[in-house]
Amino acid sequence: MENRTDKNSYTVIFAIGMVIVVGVILAGLFGYTKPMITQNEEIEKQQNILYAMGVNENDETSAVFVSTDVAPEEFGKNITEQIVITVDSSGKILKTQTREEYVAEYNKEPYLIDVKKQQAKAKRGEPRQLPLFVGNKDGKTFYVAPIYGKGLWDAIWGYIAMDENMVVQGAYFDHKGETPGLGANIKQRYFMDDFYGEHLLTEAGVFKGITVAKGNADPKNEDKTDNEVDAIAGATITGDGVTAMIKKDLRLYLPYFETLKGN
Repeated sequence: MENRTDKNSYTVIFAIGMVIVVGVILAGLFGYTKPMITQNEEIEKQQNILYAMGVNENDETSAVFVSTDVAPEEFGKNITEQIVITVDSSGKILKTQTREEYVAEYNKEPYLIDVKKQQAKAKRGEPRQLPLFVGNKDGKTFYVAPIYGKGLWDAIWGYIAMDENMVVQGAYFDHKGETPGLGANIKQRYFMDDFYGEHLLTEAGVFKGITVAKGNADPKNEDKTDNEVDAIAGATITGDGVTAMIKKDLRLYLPYFETLKGN
């Protein structure tokens, strides 16, 4: 009998077969590479946190992480405590857990908390978890908090290091798809360094945050109590996103910082 291969049924069967074969191959590759991808993501978060508190390999102009080889060791050495603060939808603290308590309950490290998912829980009126990383460098204590928001095209995020008075001691920002040369410059050192020394609170102790201000009257960033840094030219929406995530996320930590002062 003649074996016809030009029928539609043959084409469909061949296509289905190829889809199955390719699917199996891709699934196998994903299963093989997933542990490496996960490990790289964990190390990247450690590098981000360390960068914010000044543990990095910066030269005079460039932002440079500690290497992936030493990041876990440096993280363990410089981060002295990991705290998880659970707050309700109004921002009231429900409980505060040490790293050991959190790991015992959830079987994962606090630095792996997904901030985006926690924000989604808050929008549903559910309690959310706020990770806070306490570090020590050169005898100085740092409190590093993650932030997450929306830029012009996609997600933006970062880590802000503060002292006990919520004065910024360092910052790291990153993005998923901001415009090169414009919004993408939030991860350039000249922008991140501007946040150093900026106050998140007013003199009266009221949380005000930091505004990435277009037309800022302090372009040299000499006034650290004006709650403003200079915007990136041509990146207004991305700058607004940075402003929003700083104010929205860091405000939630104010009750914890008040406990440090015994208020």
